[in-house]
Amino acid sequence: MRIQSIPQGEVRAQFVRLGVHEGERVRCIERLPGGTIVLGKHRQQLAIGHTLARQISVLILPAEEQHP
Repeated sequence: MRIQSIPQGEVRAQFVRLGVHEGERVRCIERLPGGTIVLGKHRQQLAIGHTLARQISVLILPAEEQHP
């Protein structure tokens, strides 16, 4: 999937520090109990709470464009 938008403010700044920005391709690795989502980018994994996850807009990519 590709990140379409990230909320403004401190959340955006934290994502940028981690190298995750709008237009970035990421994988949804797992959804944990309680709604936490684990995203993967290359060898990095990022866990985000469900409240934040609901604020991030993503585009589901066709299989051939997905992250390896």
